[in-house]
Amino acid sequence: MKKLLLVLIASMMVAGLTACTPKEVASQGVTDDEVLIANCAATSGLYSAVGIPFVAGIEAYLKYVNDAGGVDGRTVKFLHQDDEFDPVKGKACLDSMINDEQVFAIVGHFGTPVVGATLQDLKDAGIPAVYFATGIGMLYDDKATVEEKNTNIFPVQPIYTTEGRIMVARAVGDYGAAKIGIIYTNDDAGKDMLKGAEVEAEAQGVELVKVQVTVGGADVSAAVTTIKEANVDFIIGASIQATIPTIIKELAAQGVDKDVITTYVNVSPAIASLFVDDIQGKFDVYGNGWVAFDAAHAEALALYQANIDATYALNAYAITGWIAAYYFVEGLKRLEGKVVNWENYIEAMEEAPITNPFGGVIDYADGARMGTQEMNLSKAVLNPAWDGVDATKKGIWTAEKGLEGIDSILGN
Repeated sequence: MKKLLLVLIASMMVAGLTACTPKEVASQGVTDDEVLIANCAATSGLYSAVGIPFVAGIEAYLKYVNDAGGVDGRTVKFLHQDDEFDPVKGKACLDSMINDEQVFAIVGHFGTPVVGATLQDLKDAGIPAVYFATGIGMLYDDKATVEEKNTNIFPVQPIYTTEGRIMVARAVGDYGAAKIGIIYTNDDAGKDMLKGAEVEAEAQGVELVKVQVTVGGADVSAAVTTIKEANVDFIIGASIQATIPTIIKELAAQGVDKDVITTYVNVSPAIASLFVDDIQGKFDVYGNGWVAFDAAHAEALALYQANIDATYALNAYAITGWIAAYYFVEGLKRLEGKVVNWENYIEAMEEAPITNPFGGVIDYADGARMGTQEMNLSKAVLNPAWDGVDATKKGIWTAEKGLEGIDSILGN
């Protein structure tokens, strides 16, 4: 009789476990009073000027949320480790966060080379990954599926491929270009922008003169000479921070007088300050953006500035860190009263569009993983309030045009 009773009890336990779906079990990194998240980002080295304020923005938003009581009784704890923009270190960091620290989500995964080296690791792990501080084309998917194990990826920033299309649309729609030069770097960022530019140039029936340069290369003179001799109407600088100042300074040195547009990741005072002297009286440099500071978004900016160190009051990278944390928390809020696990979180992110407090809406429904598709435009100028001391503040970016999609830019 005792043996029969034990068998019955065991059978009931097995049946109970079988009936318990994944949605009813909390995932790693979740306790009754805490949700643990993390990122790996460059807070030292060449890209620390981006990584430090970016992390500060994440921390500031989470402090704001936690000070108000957290989400459904839980505070959000954030771990960060410096990976120095190194793919090997980034890969080791991500593995540690997922498997050793056992965090619930990765928020603000940082940098094109690191994301490129670790994106498959994120997909294989199945862990929610919200916001990537890059526009690498690998993030783009218009139909993520459970079968492909990529529904856990939630990009927010514009994807470089989309941005390449927008840059051509700007050249044609705003500046009447019929022949466009593009100087692109031989990395994922440059190639993805080129890919998008090629698509839109074909769609608009304009000529695209293409020249490649090496990432971080000190000599881009041959590429610039090619663009100059091609007598293009407008130039796309498809390069991120390490190379774009070199390209722009060489364009100025060779006497080029055609305007330039570059990617949103270069739109910071520190980058503008590196070339703004060189371009005076020669040509203008424009940059895309995807956050707005106009009157319609004044409330969002005021809230941000009330909770961030004054040093970062208008720092674009800190604001994007704030946005990264905001998007993660918006998904978490949708789980109030529910079990906090990966499957439920992914469903929550897909159930309705999320509005960026600084402009634009992203809808992850039906597997859409395309990032922001509306961008604004700004111009690099000398800072009239420059103190003559801090060289990183010599240049600033001033607003030129508001958030628009490709159809709007082209007047369609």
